[in-house]
Amino acid sequence: MAYGALVSLAQTVDQILNHDNYSLSHHQRQQITAIHEYVFFLQAFLEHFPDKANNNNNKSLEGQIRYIANQAENTIEYFMWEQRRLLCGIVTSCGGRRPSEEKSVHHYSRLASDLDKLTEKIDSIAQEAMNVKNKYFVIKEIGTVDSSSRLAQSTPKKDVVTERICGESSKLQVIPIVGMGGIGKTTLATNAYQDPLVIENFMIRAWVTVSQDYSPQKVVSSLVDSMKELINTERYRGESDEEKVYKCLKGMKYLIVMDDVWSTEAWDDVRMIFPDENNGSRVVLTTRLLDVAAYVDSSSLLHEMQLMNADQSWDLLRHRVFEQGPLCPLELEGIGKEIAGSCRGLPLAIVVIAGLLSTVSKTRASWEKIAGNVKSAINATKHGQLEKIMSLSYTHLPHHLRPCFLYMGAFPEDQEIHVQKLIRLWVGEGFLKYPNGSKTVEEAAEEYLEDLVKRSLVLVSKRKFNGKIKSCRLHDLMRELCIRKSQQERFLRHAMVKNQRRVCIDQSNLSFLENIYGSTTRTILCLMHSEISSLGCLRHFRFLRVLDLVFAYNHRRMFDSEEVASLPPQVFELFHLRYLAFSYAVEIPRAVSNLQNLQTLIIYLGTKFRYRPSTVRLPSEIWRMPQLRHLICFNFDQLPDPHQESEITRALLNLQTLSRVRNLKCTETIMKMIPNVKKLGIFYSEDKYKQEYHLENLVHLQNLVNLKLTVRANLSFPNKSLNFPQTLKKLSLSGESLPWQSTMMSIGSLPNLQVLKLRNYCGYAWKTSDGGFPELEFLLIESSDLRHWITESDHFPSLKWLLLRHCEHLREIPDAIGEIPTLQLIEVKGGSASLFESAKGIQEEQQSWGNEALQVRCIEFRSQFQSFQFK
Repeated sequence: MAYGALVSLAQTVDQILNHDNYSLSHHQRQQITAIHEYVFFLQAFLEHFPDKANNNNNKSLEGQIRYIANQAENTIEYFMWEQRRLLCGIVTSCGGRRPSEEKSVHHYSRLASDLDKLTEKIDSIAQEAMNVKNKYFVIKEIGTVDSSSRLAQSTPKKDVVTERICGESSKLQVIPIVGMGGIGKTTLATNAYQDPLVIENFMIRAWVTVSQDYSPQKVVSSLVDSMKELINTERYRGESDEEKVYKCLKGMKYLIVMDDVWSTEAWDDVRMIFPDENNGSRVVLTTRLLDVAAYVDSSSLLHEMQLMNADQSWDLLRHRVFEQGPLCPLELEGIGKEIAGSCRGLPLAIVVIAGLLSTVSKTRASWEKIAGNVKSAINATKHGQLEKIMSLSYTHLPHHLRPCFLYMGAFPEDQEIHVQKLIRLWVGEGFLKYPNGSKTVEEAAEEYLEDLVKRSLVLVSKRKFNGKIKSCRLHDLMRELCIRKSQQERFLRHAMVKNQRRVCIDQSNLSFLENIYGSTTRTILCLMHSEISSLGCLRHFRFLRVLDLVFAYNHRRMFDSEEVASLPPQVFELFHLRYLAFSYAVEIPRAVSNLQNLQTLIIYLGTKFRYRPSTVRLPSEIWRMPQLRHLICFNFDQLPDPHQESEITRALLNLQTLSRVRNLKCTETIMKMIPNVKKLGIFYSEDKYKQEYHLENLVHLQNLVNLKLTVRANLSFPNKSLNFPQTLKKLSLSGESLPWQSTMMSIGSLPNLQVLKLRNYCGYAWKTSDGGFPELEFLLIESSDLRHWITESDHFPSLKWLLLRHCEHLREIPDAIGEIPTLQLIEVKGGSASLFESAKGIQEEQQSWGNEALQVRCIEFRSQFQSFQFK
């Protein structure tokens, strides 16, 4: 993965050139600066230079770039690690201390020699890249259109597309069909194209397959061939193909299908040859890319294809296997449904496996053999056509997205991938360039993920209320593609092999790590529950960047509540760590400050796989970790008071997430030491000493966007109210002791608040006023004592969703709520019968006024042990 290796190397070089802790001679700085310049050239080469230029004579060029980038990073990181030991005298696991001065001199001279060799190699590769680039622009290769027959896919319903094709609108319309590879876009377009009603409605029909390697000339030429019976050769003699197509279509009602479009340029290059005569002509366009589908006609609704459900999958499989013969025997239905379900709703996979089932005997034993390994069976059939089709999406990916996509193959099959974790891992790996301007690297990563979704490579599992992706997943076959490509490109392995750069562990016992030496290993991911007895072996992996051991547990400590667990000292020798996540330590030593590059620290406690929950204790040295961006512990006790004035000046200026901190003292000093926090979660438990927590100082966090405040103690509030920063967009409050009316007045004035969640927190009455909650779109009230709610429709001018859960004392929803023009949903879960009637009454009243858009959902819990009932 050459591009990802270059981005990572660029970050490492930036760090050593711009960090005061590293002592470089003038010559060394020149050497590393030269490497930096080569990196930028090679990045630009890969970004703007198409893969097809890398012909058979130089296929290895990208592999050479990846190799030399990794070698350069190994050399520089080794120097950083050694110099850290020289300057700080870190005690090693073997008991050694600061090396001698002679060794230091030897270390510096060796670095200079290694850098000279690296610079020569990189210069040679850069020259080769330049030669390839020059050769390409002289030859100017033109790709060909793939007009070969497509693999028969599914037979989805064509009614929706056919209706749009034959619709009444006289204006020329473009109908985009979008979806992942193998989902049936081409088949859907084919069925509509061949529909008798469509044939009858259009005077001219033409089909062109564009494909990935397209050229405008080839596309237009294919259209000419498709319409050759209609084009008078003598009449159009001497005219260009574009003119022939335009004049042939002019005045005619036509249907053009452009299949497998991969870029907006492919549409821009031909759109002008399609005349709009206001006669109901249509262009159908199929693509895997959402951006392309949205671009071709902003006024037209795109048709986004979805995966099949279980019943649809079985119906398709049964139809394909038994279409020419008898009905499916009853004894095969169960195993047949299992096979269909294993295809995870992808029509092409179902069609391929149906073709295999058609060739074997119709017995349960034969089908059970295939069911045992459906994926292998699919990939083995049709000469790997399924893999080839799905691989096209990967081949078309820009270089900067490839490592991000392949990395997702590390997660277990069928697992929902939490986006926040995925993004933090991407950042820790160094896959992303740090953007210019106000955008954070995490925001850039969110855009990367959205791009992968738009390209139909990643499926969205859940979205947040604001539309951002909360969790995602890979189709099983797409995950298999990730794993194959990762192994081919030596990007990530699912087994621990010596000197692999990234390793994803899927074994139940991690003892084998003791026998592995990983001098070049940068990542160890343990994403399934595995037992580990010791982490002493980590001394073999001193260049680790990412260490995720959240699912690793120590069996001896699972039930031992007396022992105070702590991480072994080897962890704090991993100077290059950027991402550290674990789940079996509650006391973090002072040596944590050795991890000067750490960006994410996550400590999980209290699941059924580990000992009972406790409180994580952080040392004051946590303030000496300037790169820390995300600090998440379940739970940790306060933030330690800084011992020295120098620690105050250091501060955690890069910290964005501070989650699950218990009894945080929000002094003005502490708030100024975390000035850029965007997401903050605070939990206040029983307070025996009636301490002052100074929550009024939250207002000093001028970058805070998301605040979750939980209070299970009788806190004292001298000011009788809480004030929040104006930047807040999401606020969650829970706790009966929080002051009600004054706090709600403060919340109502927040100009940017979009989401408000109130749990176990409401007074007996709530009276809102004009000008409040100007941007609030989502309101949840749960388990409250609210009895009377007095409001007007213009008090919540932007409200879209109202959720009331277990509000046992609230008898009715104010009628004015139903008059809010933006309101889309009222959901009532639990509560009194009169509350349900009130919600349904609002819906009926709105329907009587012609408002059919408002949805009302009422979920009644009959008892603690019975499931809910939808009304």
